[in-house]
Amino acid sequence: MGLLLSLTFFLVVLTAAAAAAATSEDVSHSSCSSKFSGELHLLDGSGLRLTLHHPRSPCSPAPLPDLPFSTILSHDEARATYFAARLTKTVPRAASPLLQSAAVSVPLSPGNSIGVGNYVTRINLGTPGKSYSVVADTGSSLSWLQCSPCKVECHPQEGPLFNPSSSATYRSVPCSASECDSLESATLNPAACTLSNVCVYEATYGDGSFSVGYLSKDTLSLGSGRRLADFVYGCGQDNEGLFGRSAGLIGLARDRLSMPSQLGPTLGYGFSYCLPTTASSGYLSIGSNNPGRFSYTPMVSSSLDDSLYFIRLTGITVGGRGLPVSASAYTSTPTIIDSGTVITRLPVDVYDALSSAVAAALRGYRRAPAYSILDTCFRGSLSRLAVPAVDMVFQGGATLRLAARNVMIDVDSSTTCLAFAPSGSVAIIGNKQQQTFSVVYDVGRSRIGFAAGGCG
Repeated sequence: MGLLLSLTFFLVVLTAAAAAAATSEDVSHSSCSSKFSGELHLLDGSGLRLTLHHPRSPCSPAPLPDLPFSTILSHDEARATYFAARLTKTVPRAASPLLQSAAVSVPLSPGNSIGVGNYVTRINLGTPGKSYSVVADTGSSLSWLQCSPCKVECHPQEGPLFNPSSSATYRSVPCSASECDSLESATLNPAACTLSNVCVYEATYGDGSFSVGYLSKDTLSLGSGRRLADFVYGCGQDNEGLFGRSAGLIGLARDRLSMPSQLGPTLGYGFSYCLPTTASSGYLSIGSNNPGRFSYTPMVSSSLDDSLYFIRLTGITVGGRGLPVSASAYTSTPTIIDSGTVITRLPVDVYDALSSAVAAALRGYRRAPAYSILDTCFRGSLSRLAVPAVDMVFQGGATLRLAARNVMIDVDSSTTCLAFAPSGSVAIIGNKQQQTFSVVYDVGRSRIGFAAGGCG
């Protein structure tokens, strides 16, 4: 992950259906330079704070192409299906010609997932440092960047590819290194080895995208002249799939090769963020946080995958009344929190009860046909509906008190739908429900916290 972290994180896709509403909220191109000034801040001499923007801002360093919202939901469903397969270890591998040129041929198992609901940050790599735009994802561990000479294939990106020969601090990782041994836990794919003893990684994703290349090290800049040497990342030589015009990916999961784990000794083991609306700005903080602001729920240990962030949902209320389901209905499937899944998935019985309760509260409004994976839909825009208050309660009492914009989503100019979907195998707290909350991943204390009103 020889990536240099600077500037800002951007919401890649939270809702393409909000395009019309976003028009009046866009930032002008002329204001981008002032928006970016001072966006990188060191907190208390240790933590790092970065400004988070909605992708429809013209300030985005690598905007992904506009997609129909139905397409976004299709990719979101593929990501959710992937997580289910990942937990049961039934995901097929993606093949790359680069592996065939390695010294050995190895069987590959599930890799990390990426979806169109992720975020993008600008990072600086190497010595001297150069800036690149990469996707960030709490569901992935290994970071990687597209590298020249790109022996097989690279997708189009904003700006030039990273050239390892241009960095005085670049090093490839040998097959005998402990970081090479750690690849299987980071990517769920075993490492391969070239004839020249360079470690080869493969990161595979839920929608069929993948990156294959050489495991490497370089220097990560943290701002104010601070740097982290020997940051481990993948130097991608075959990168295919839905990565937009980004230069690569940064993993925020719990594995030792993830970005938070590598920055932990320097900045502290944890990070927090607030995902903004089109009318606000958010942030990503690595290291320091304000623990007094948050209500916490424990991270739940799971033998299914120790790199994902598991938590326990214990209840949902609609208009102050609990759903008519048993307590065991909430724990019938494992639950993860994920920055890259857009729509929250709930156990089937819980979802059915939530759908019925919201529909009853909105009985005076005309129903609309189902839209893709969303089946509780109404005529008209979100602003015209009297959406009931919905609370999501987690183990320990931590609560997400959802505003209307967290409960419903405009899928086009005349239809809004409940922004939840059923799942029979894994529940996922998606980024639509996290929007405008401060969410802290306190990895050192194995807990996740929520606080309302987090975005500026």
